[in-house]
Amino acid sequence: MTTSPMATHGAPSWIEHCGADPAAARGFYEKVLGWAVTELPMQDGSSYPGILVGEAPVGGFRPHPAKDGGWMIFITVDNVDSRYAAALEAGAKGLSEPTSIPGVGRMATISDPFGAAIAFITYEKKAS
Repeated sequence: MTTSPMATHGAPSWIEHCGADPAAARGFYEKVLGWAVTELPMQDGSSYPGILVGEAPVGGFRPHPAKDGGWMIFITVDNVDSRYAAALEAGAKGLSEPTSIPGVGRMATISDPFGAAIAFITYEKKAS
């Protein structure tokens, strides 16, 4: 049985491109890697450009320009708030405090004591 990274504590589960020109970055990776990018509907009526590998969404392109370019890795955690607090206590800098995104889950971003940024996420449970 394969476990989903979106349900496994400590597993990398999502990547997100952050950069000055999200549309151009999307086109670049569609051409270079052959990624299919589709608009994933959000609960607030907006959409999010999601990267598909096969039929599975694995990441996306932050729709708003970011000053510094890079890729954000999201790590699934059992409790965003407690893991965020533990990271700060261990010397991390908080970049974005825990917040809930309806239809997605709860997330927070830190910079570890060595300068690398990473996001923690606990996904909403899907109704069966």
